[in-house]
Parts: sequence; C-alpha cells; structure tokens
Amino acid sequence: MTGVAYPKGTAKAIARSLRVYHRDRQRHAAMDALYASFLKPGDLAFDIGAHVGDRISSFRRLGARVVALEPQPGPARAIRLIHGRDPNVTLVQAACGDRAGTVTLRINSANPTVSTVSEQFVGAARGAEGWADQVWDRQITVPCTTLDALISRYGEPAFIKIDVEGFEANVLAGLSRRVPVISFEFTTIQRDVAEGCLALLETMGPYRFNVALGESQFLELSEEASAEAMGGYLRDLPHSANSGDVYAILQG
Repeated sequence: MTGVAYPKGTAKAIARSLRVYHRDRQRHAAMDALYASFLKPGDLAFDIGAHVGDRISSFRRLGARVVALEPQPGPARAIRLIHGRDPNVTLVQAACGDRAGTVTLRINSANPTVSTVSEQFVGAARGAEGWADQVWDRQITVPCTTLDALISRYGEPAFIKIDVEGFEANVLAGLSRRVPVISFEFTTIQRDVAEGCLALLETMGPYRFNVALGESQFLELSEEASAEAMGGYLRDLPHSANSGDVYAILQG
C-alpha cells in the first residue's frame, strides 16, 4: 500500500490519534501495569489492529517482542516512523480474519480508529446513539491473513490483543491453538460479536474472563468469570459504556 495518498482530513485525524495515544504518560503507566500481568521480557505479543501503535509501545516497554497488524496505510506509516528501526517490532500491513486472501476495508477518514472490514459494524453504528456523526467514506482492498498463519511464521505468542471494530469473532475463528491470554474489544452496538468471541474461546480451552471498560486499562472484576457470566455482564452494561476489552486467561 506504499504511496497511497490520504485525504488531508485523515492526516489530521492520524495526527490527533498520535497526540491522544502517545502523549498521555498516566495512561501509559496504567497500560503498562495491566499488560505486565500477561507479558514478561522476551515474550511474543501480537497486536491485531494496531492503529498508531500505542500498545506496541507498551509491549516494548515491558521487553516483549511484537508482531503488529495494521491494514490502513496512514496508521501503518505512523507505526513505521515510531518503531521502524526496532528489530523487535514486525509490522504486517494486512487485516486478520478467518481465512487468508483479501478483504474490503471501509475507511472512516475523519476517525480512522473505527475503520473496519465489517459491514455489520457499519450497519450497527448507523443511527446508534453516539455514532451518528461517523461516516465510512472510502474503501480499499487489503491483504488478509489468519492468526494460525501468523503463529506458523513468527512463533507462539504469550498474548494476543484484538481490536478490529466488529471483526473480532472472525479473527478468533482463524485461531486453532490455545494462547495463554487473549484480549478482544467489544462495543455496546454489537454485543453479539462479543458473545460469539466468548463462545469460540470456550470451545478452545478452559478460559476465564475479565474486562476493562473504555480506555481505563483497569480490570473490573475481582475474580475471573466464566464465559456465561461475562456474557451476562456485557449484556447488562448500559449503551453509554460504549466499548472496552475482554481478557481471556487460559487456566492451568
């Protein structure tokens, strides 16, 4: 995708993301404290849907090696500028799903953090409270890989973070091996996607679950819950909760 010209508005949006996600030291400290529970120096982490790479930065501060996927040309360019000289960061400019090939990426030029390959996500956002001003105004075709293919090429990760705007269950459907810890984003406009992720993980192994709301970087539950209990927790959240990350921790 090298050389793709982005509209001026998208360049400004990416610059805004860089300010928001890379300059908040208090947020960085909370993020590092959370991920330190799951990663130690030398571990391998996958960042699926890396956007402008704030999680990459956290993983590297903890001494982990990182394989990051980001299909959008603008954010991928930002990641190269920040981490391109780091031999412990590998950027794959591709989407991730249940099969290899190509997919259509719907780009939100004004807010590229919610660009998506999920038509259902765009449909769910249409008319939803808090989402009315979101517009997906461009489409590009991007390569798509799977978690199994990434593991075959780069090795088994200790942690996988998935944040792909409504395509999380598709990403997990491309994984056939147990991974110690997996996080996936949920939204209150598509709780069914989160329930699909929980069901998939429950079939893969003895996972228990916790959750961080919004960008809190703080686990809400004092004890990890079953998939059924986590599903109930997500269903009971008010619409205004908007989004967060579920953490699946393999037991034993």
